[in-house]
Amino acid sequence: MHIPDGYLSPQTAIPFVALMIPVWGIAVKKVQKTLKKKEVPVLAIGAAFSFTIMMFNLPIPGGSSAHAVGAVLLAILLGPWAACIGVSVALIIQALIFGDGGVLAIGANCFNMGFVMPMVGYYVYRLIKGQAESLSTRSLIAAFMAGYLGLNAAALITAVEFGSQYHLFQAANGMPLYFPVPLKVAVAAMMSEHLILAGPVEGLVTALGVWFVGKNYPAIMAERMEIGGRLDDWGVGKHV
Repeated sequence: MHIPDGYLSPQTAIPFVALMIPVWGIAVKKVQKTLKKKEVPVLAIGAAFSFTIMMFNLPIPGGSSAHAVGAVLLAILLGPWAACIGVSVALIIQALIFGDGGVLAIGANCFNMGFVMPMVGYYVYRLIKGQAESLSTRSLIAAFMAGYLGLNAAALITAVEFGSQYHLFQAANGMPLYFPVPLKVAVAAMMSEHLILAGPVEGLVTALGVWFVGKNYPAIMAERMEIGGRLDDWGVGKHV
């Protein structure tokens, strides 16, 4: 799902960088309010886990590949804003040092996988889980669905970004300047592989991660349930 350089026009990529700057600023403020000092190492481990799991690509038909991200698992454990920071750090390191994802596309990649994915996944988890216990069957199903839907939401946004380039930026002779296929092809290709292959893997990783942490480190899950119960995750007040 990493967007390389040359697939997005500068007119598309640069605004995403500008968009993510205030998002990162908001994330830092929210994390300062909700993340305790003892949870900071968990955030670092979560970012390292996301970095690592994104390096394992699944080959898919058509010569492309897909991968899990771990963003929803991190959002469930520490909140979506902490996940935004952790995944963004992993993506920036991958782009700058390992060439995985374009430098100019850092903003778009962070928006897709560091913002959209944890936000969608976190609220899907909260909605499905309800008041169930962290290790209950319902909670694990919620984690699976959260990972599955979060990844596919990010994939859909990525496909739209890709496909829109074909229609918006063409040479005088009609040749596309950036992404070479139209929107409907980009969406069909991206969503088929993520709905069928990458999504279930992400869901399984998320559910297993929630089970492992809940089984071995229940205090982390308890902290998040307590914070989620008394604070609005956007930092605007209490739940009613």
